[in-house]
Amino acid sequence: MNIRPARVGDVTAIYELIRKFADRKVMIRRSMGELYESIREFLVALDEDGRVVGCVALHVFWEDLAELKCLAVAEEAQGTGIGRRLVDACWEQATELEINSVFALTYAVGFFERCGYDQMDKADLPHKIWNECVRCPLFPNCKEVALIRSHVPISRPAEPAGASARGLALAPA
Repeated sequence: MNIRPARVGDVTAIYELIRKFADRKVMIRRSMGELYESIREFLVALDEDGRVVGCVALHVFWEDLAELKCLAVAEEAQGTGIGRRLVDACWEQATELEINSVFALTYAVGFFERCGYDQMDKADLPHKIWNECVRCPLFPNCKEVALIRSHVPISRPAEPAGASARGLALAPA
């Protein structure tokens, strides 16, 4: 099994992987256009025959925060460690980019906890991350759980009087 950056020739396979999970309402559907536009964010896992059997994307929000998204592993390849290797590869990319924290929104809470992520309150994520959520058929009644992995301790900043927005504050190490 090999993990590498995705190429435009992988888009159809990525689309099909994501579509299967989107049909079950456990992922947001992605159009072919979206996948082509964001191809540089994706990694793919290839089996010994060179078939794409897994994908994941790392989307950078700003200097200290990225989202791990679009994690999908073909059903016949699940339970073989591919998902874990894709998650670890995203963490390595984030580290190379000097991004301190990576979050995920998921139903697979136990899997991400085994990968070093900790649960957090979704409301503590920046509001701009909800941009894609409004396209989800489960919005606003989504039951996904937010998890985060960070190189630095995470704390909640005190809110100014009258403020209603919450966000993450990353304490220097």
